[in-house]
Amino acid sequence: VQLQASGGGLVQAGGSLRLSCAVSGRTRGLAMGWFRQAPGTEREFVASISWSGGTADYADSVKGRFTISTDNAKNTMYLQMDNLKFEDTAVYYCVGRIGGWGKMIWDEYDYWGQGTQVTVSS
Repeated sequence: VQLQASGGGLVQAGGSLRLSCAVSGRTRGLAMGWFRQAPGTEREFVASISWSGGTADYADSVKGRFTISTDNAKNTMYLQMDNLKFEDTAVYYCVGRIGGWGKMIWDEYDYWGQGTQVTVSS
């Protein structure tokens, strides 16, 4: 399984961005997620979802503003980010694992994509 993240960029506070994560290889049984890391901080969990899309979980800091989803036909996972704040500025990584969704620890995932930079100007 290979993951390719894209969609980052520069946006003003209050604006929106949609990140994409293209998945090459198997998707059956995958659980997917997003993490982020700002300069000088620890990598943190953002959101997770089962590939079937039935259930999702979010960090408290993004709940109500971010939406994670999957598109089986396109083998792609998305992170819709609305009402962006300066503190959302970070490199965002997509991750995947075989097994249950909802894991919030980086090392519990089996596959990791390269990061995509999101910068929110205040």
